[in-house]
Amino acid sequence: MSYLSIEFGLIFVVFFAIYWAFRLLPKFQNKLLLISSYLIVGSYSLQFAVILFIYTCAIYFFSLMIAASKHHANRWLILGLVASIINLALFKYFDFFRYELQSLCNYLNLSILIPVVTVLIPIGISFYTFHSVSYLVSIKKRELHVAKFWDFALFLAFFPSLIAGPINRAKTFLPQIAVSQPRDILEPFRAFTLIILAVIKVYCLGGLISENWVTPIFSNPLEYSFIDLLVGLYAYAMQIYLNFSGYTDLVTGIALLLGFRLPINFNFPYLASNLREFWDRWHISLSHWIRDYIYIPLGGSRRGFVRTQINVMLAMLLSGLWHGAGINFIIWGACHGIGIAFLNILDRYIGRGWITERSPIVARLLTWHYICFTWLFFCCESLADALDYLNALCHNFTVEPHYMAAFISICVIFFIYPLCKNIPTWCTVQLSRINSIYLPVLFIFILWLTIYLAPSGVPNFIYANF
Repeated sequence: MSYLSIEFGLIFVVFFAIYWAFRLLPKFQNKLLLISSYLIVGSYSLQFAVILFIYTCAIYFFSLMIAASKHHANRWLILGLVASIINLALFKYFDFFRYELQSLCNYLNLSILIPVVTVLIPIGISFYTFHSVSYLVSIKKRELHVAKFWDFALFLAFFPSLIAGPINRAKTFLPQIAVSQPRDILEPFRAFTLIILAVIKVYCLGGLISENWVTPIFSNPLEYSFIDLLVGLYAYAMQIYLNFSGYTDLVTGIALLLGFRLPINFNFPYLASNLREFWDRWHISLSHWIRDYIYIPLGGSRRGFVRTQINVMLAMLLSGLWHGAGINFIIWGACHGIGIAFLNILDRYIGRGWITERSPIVARLLTWHYICFTWLFFCCESLADALDYLNALCHNFTVEPHYMAAFISICVIFFIYPLCKNIPTWCTVQLSRINSIYLPVLFIFILWLTIYLAPSGVPNFIYANF
């Protein structure tokens, strides 16, 4: 069930009323949230709910053993992390590795036939795996006491952030679950602003961009000119940002209405003047997770300049592989790793921020175009499709452009984009000034207008696939 569907909206209104009817009983609210979360997972597949529950029991067992062991806590932590990785690899990467291993066996003339097994990827598995890792590490570091089982189960299954994040840290989110005092709706005007912005971003703007530019250009790039192909790349960069940040706005607003705070996941990433800054602004919960649980344990920047670049590459390759079991995602991660390593080399031998200090707009333009180039591998379904697009970019200079007006429009948007930073805050302030009696009418009118202007159908959340 899409969180942007009318069905979900109506169900949530009923759930919201029941949930706050028990405001004085936060433990009962937790039970309602847990049941609702499992019902949502089960609506995709009953097997997904069963897998999530079994996984929850296994990770909780490891947390108990880590907390109880004085001399073997590290071993239990390693076993728990290995179990998490195996579970993720089995469901998400089995087909990918089976295909690659079979190709290797065929190349070596080995008469080995690896069986074909249809494995469905459980919804939200990447996110609840990362949640569980943060929990096990926090228990090992004594940042947390072992949570009550049902509180931990809700931490992994919490429906607003289950399907496509953001990634919650156990040490900041579990205390919000284990409250004894009554909860309150948090920042209601900001919550409604975020939900309205989410519908506009995902339903209207993202849908129109995809329908008019991304889908037609990426479907047959060889027919389009260099300018059109740039429009396709620019448009996809805009679409994925609107889609993912819009989803984050939506679930953050829902969580606030339920009395929970989710971590900030986006901070105007296309204002970044280099790749490092981009990852400080894009999918922040993921980039910080990779930093804390992959990059720093590998040694971070503590073992010399060369080793630092190797650690960067490994971290970004794993980031690419996390997004999808395919060579395109690995190349996407490698491009970001190479870009950050090259930036580190420039900083070392030329000076940190050399380009930015001399021309911030040039630095931002270079960063924008490099990011758009990497999105090519993210968007295309196969490496062959990406190579076709690159081939057209390199040769189709004489083809007459179809989207010159769109190209100019995107250029204008790029330069006025910094002016949009304060829009959410401004909208929140304006909503707070409106009489609360009229707010539902305004809210319904904006939703109706957005749906009316948007393409038909409920848009998918791109990151729900990862």
